[in-house]
Amino acid sequence: MDDDEAVTRALAGDLGAYEVLVTRYSTIAHRTASLLGAGDEAEDVVQEAFVKAFRHLRSFRRDASFRPWFLRIVANVTHDLTRSRGRRSDLAVRLGREPYEPDGPDDPESAAMGADGRSRLYEAVRRLPDGEREAVVCRYFLQLSEAETAEVLGVRLGTVKSRTFRALRRLREEVGREHLG
Repeated sequence: MDDDEAVTRALAGDLGAYEVLVTRYSTIAHRTASLLGAGDEAEDVVQEAFVKAFRHLRSFRRDASFRPWFLRIVANVTHDLTRSRGRRSDLAVRLGREPYEPDGPDDPESAAMGADGRSRLYEAVRRLPDGEREAVVCRYFLQLSEAETAEVLGVRLGTVKSRTFRALRRLREEVGREHLG
């Protein structure tokens, strides 16, 4: 069942169809909430986002894609959470929880060097200004298109492009400085 059919059936009262959407988007919703600052409260954010999405399903534009619409809800709930904590949203990447090595190194030394490089990159991303960090998280960690990123963040496409450009420039400067220093 594709997203459109699941939404149609959920609007008609089929809770099983909505469960299909929950199953399909739970993982990326958790990742989004964590990367945007929910940290240990990501599970609560995701549950609240699914409840809000269900309550507002009638307002979902049927000609749009469900994924970015839902991830925007996740992002908004995460922002509400981080604001209520009384501190700025930060990137809560837990390197130990997300071991991702598509071509995994063959030896422990390479693995350690790769982990160190990822750790430095994540730290540099954490230090980016909020808007730039959010654009990088959506584009590269969540692998959303520029249009989807714009929809999730509630900004214009040009804003996504400029934030991404500035963030990548800052990250290149930071990585260069670490290698030279």
